[in-house]
Amino acid sequence: MSDASQAEPVRAERLPDRPPSTFIRILHGIEDGVVVLALAVMVLLPLLEIVLRKAWQTGISGSSSFVQHGSLVVGLIGGAIAARQGRLLSLSAAQLLPRGWPSALARAFSGITAAVISTMLCVAGVQLVLAEREVGKILAYGIPVWTLQLMMPVGFALITARILWHGAERWSTRLIASVLAAAAACACIWSPIPPENLVVPAFVLLLLATVLGAPIFAALGGAALILFWGEHSPIASIPVDHYRLVTNPSLPAIPLFTLAGYFLAEGGASQRLIRVFTTLFGNFRGGPAVVAVVVCAFFTTFTGASGVTILALGGLLLPILLAARYRERTALGILTSAGSLGMLFPPCLPLILYAIIAEQPIKEIFLAAIVPGVLLVLMTVALSIWLGPKGQAARSGFSAAEAVKAIWQAKWELLLPVVCLVSLFAGFATPVEAAAVTALYACITQTVIHRDLGLIKGVPRVMTECGLVVGGVLLILGVAQGFTNYLVFAQVPDQAVDWVVASVESKYLFLLLLNVFLIVVGCLMDVYSAIVIVVPLIVPIGAAFGVDPLHLGIIFLVNLELGYLTPPVGMNLFLASYRFDKPMATVWQSIVPFLIVRFVAVLLITYIPILSTTMPRWLAR
Repeated sequence: MSDASQAEPVRAERLPDRPPSTFIRILHGIEDGVVVLALAVMVLLPLLEIVLRKAWQTGISGSSSFVQHGSLVVGLIGGAIAARQGRLLSLSAAQLLPRGWPSALARAFSGITAAVISTMLCVAGVQLVLAEREVGKILAYGIPVWTLQLMMPVGFALITARILWHGAERWSTRLIASVLAAAAACACIWSPIPPENLVVPAFVLLLLATVLGAPIFAALGGAALILFWGEHSPIASIPVDHYRLVTNPSLPAIPLFTLAGYFLAEGGASQRLIRVFTTLFGNFRGGPAVVAVVVCAFFTTFTGASGVTILALGGLLLPILLAARYRERTALGILTSAGSLGMLFPPCLPLILYAIIAEQPIKEIFLAAIVPGVLLVLMTVALSIWLGPKGQAARSGFSAAEAVKAIWQAKWELLLPVVCLVSLFAGFATPVEAAAVTALYACITQTVIHRDLGLIKGVPRVMTECGLVVGGVLLILGVAQGFTNYLVFAQVPDQAVDWVVASVESKYLFLLLLNVFLIVVGCLMDVYSAIVIVVPLIVPIGAAFGVDPLHLGIIFLVNLELGYLTPPVGMNLFLASYRFDKPMATVWQSIVPFLIVRFVAVLLITYIPILSTTMPRWLAR
């Protein structure tokens, strides 16, 4: 008996590592192939549109609709791949629990709760598909819209299965969890108790599950389900809102720019760019810090996620700073703070999403962000130089020949922002088409020119990884839109405007309170869900106080950047702790001076609106 009991945990731990069955491998291959195909279509169709429009003043019928629905496919199937790999974004305190049954119980509870929510979203998706099938709307070339909307219930069904799989290690436990999840879902659908009496207990359970590790999409989707359920409103409205958001005409720019960033990150672009900036600035005092800050800002501009920057570049840049005699704590603070700097440089994804949600022109929000973005970079660089070694380190001296050689080797990467911005602002491409041009350019530079990636294996792998990340983000955005629309339906923004206007008389006091509120939001929420949920609330309040909507957008984003760095739960702090294998306390201490400087920059950007509004107005003349 004792031998069996000792062997059982070992067998349970190894179970997930067994080779998948043939069916599972085929399913995984289909999912990966669908994402790769969808992204390829999203790149190629806009490019064909540009060529046909310029050459023959014509286009492809239904092209924009197919590209928009490509975002739906990538979002749901990419989300399923993220769930398959256990990489759905979550904010979990379960790792603080003792290992053993407390941790296992927390994982099971959060998994069952998330599975129930995902099941309900799947049911809501089925209701949407059935309703759309009766309407019979055609996308193009005789293809019914409902056939693409079918990705919603399919995606959520796959996500449910993967959540239950990762929620336990033993088959018996997984079976029990599946039965409990199914029973809970049925109880929600056919509840004998009036739903309005269960809203508060349901929110308590949801909050507990979120803290213990339920994915963020489940937290937001669960909140929307509970609110609609308590009002006896049809839950099919949630996938309707999800569908409308992810098929927004401008939203395909997000996965396409992300794809361009991933081609750079997975190729050899990082080494070439580091070499360029090292030869240009590395031989001056503080030069290595300039290299680290500029390279991080460049990469975040195209990846759209500071976490990718820290994880991809941290291991390359930390040795450079240490070799320049920077203290380890200072180097850690530089890299942690620089990870989100590129958020204000076009074509970074939060800028695009803010423009979509706030209904502002994408080009104008791009222009409004440039000067504040440069200010943040310069202030971070200045602090990094000041904190650097004060003595004269041994330097080899600037070599013009070496700099020219490095620039020539990295010329294609250095031209990437030029390609993007020229295609966007020259007037021959829409934002989505400019994103497609950028993605294709990045692919060609890394596969054909530098040959860092293979066309047969490398490109599909990068596209699948991109789909995974984009899917996780769009999954959150879709369900967050349902939650936001409930708030609008309940007239929460109108009530918030009335309350704030009645309670706060000064515009400047409002801006200060807004900063505090947004810093807290940045600590607790990822930037994408924060944009979808919070922006519809603050835009009408800002308008009531006469705040320019472009200026308000920049205030919003710089505060979320600050939230990424704010202890105890700023996301960059967790990622830096993971990447550099340092205790959280060490990361917190390293970030303090950068946090102070970033806060000063936020105040400058908040109270000097011309930093955000001058460039859009000047170019609009």
